[in-house]
Amino acid sequence: MTIREQDIKVLSTPPMNRMEAVYLPEVFKGFATTLKHFFTSFGRGKTSRTMAYPEERREDMPVDEGGMEKKNFRGVHRLNRDEAGRVKCVACMMCPTICPARCIHITAGESPWDDREKYPVKFEIDELRCIFCGMCEEACPVDAIELTTEYDVYGLSRQEMIFDKEKLLQVYDVTISKKPM
Repeated sequence: MTIREQDIKVLSTPPMNRMEAVYLPEVFKGFATTLKHFFTSFGRGKTSRTMAYPEERREDMPVDEGGMEKKNFRGVHRLNRDEAGRVKCVACMMCPTICPARCIHITAGESPWDDREKYPVKFEIDELRCIFCGMCEEACPVDAIELTTEYDVYGLSRQEMIFDKEKLLQVYDVTISKKPM
């Protein structure tokens, strides 16, 4: 198949003048933008949005009017328990389906309790692979999975950073008293 002459459109760019050729106006516009951001941040008393961790910690950050810390970040996951102390998850597979990082793995089994059909026999989250987007928390119909404000999690091996059901329930036990209302 050949291209017809009337289908070809020739484009020409206008030539640059001397000022445009040396890019000086664009350089000055960039400096002006940088200075504008510097002085507006400086005027608010904050010159940097970066935290010097571990010298500065989130616990030292300002709190809102109600005395609660501002929940503007997401930390490690936890699996919530129901009123009877059982895992709240019903193994609906919504969280691994919606997870963009594919870091949640669930193996469902028949529930031994009468109030649900399934429960997670195996529930694992690879915290190193997770991007902490919070989509799993939003997708859960029973509020079984939640991102806490805990961020001091470390592991000496990759396997230590794969949180299984027991470890996620342990995070619940530790953080339940810290849960913001």
